[in-house]
Amino acid sequence: MKIYNISDLALKKDGEYVLGSVDLHTHACYFIYGILKPDEKGRVIKPGKGHEEIICLVHGEVILRRELETFNLEQGHAFHIKGEETYIMDNNGKGDAVYVISGGHSEGHSH
Repeated sequence: MKIYNISDLALKKDGEYVLGSVDLHTHACYFIYGILKPDEKGRVIKPGKGHEEIICLVHGEVILRRELETFNLEQGHAFHIKGEETYIMDNNGKGDAVYVISGGHSEGHSH
């Protein structure tokens, strides 16, 4: 077993780290850890074709937006998206916002 310090890895990779096929040598699943600094805006949240994700805000408050919709996400809130669905995440808070994303392949899709 290997332990990954994904919070440190995220800080080294522009605020987001994907623990997936490169580290795990599998395409079955992946896990993303992200940090948005105060007033950071424009983080794209999009699973991509053939993928689904569960996104959970574990610290802070963010605004999620797409086209004509806007949602306020608070600590402990989660949502599910598929494929090409795209949201933009903005941190309007005074502290860091931390989120995690758990993802995998949609039914019938593989690499």
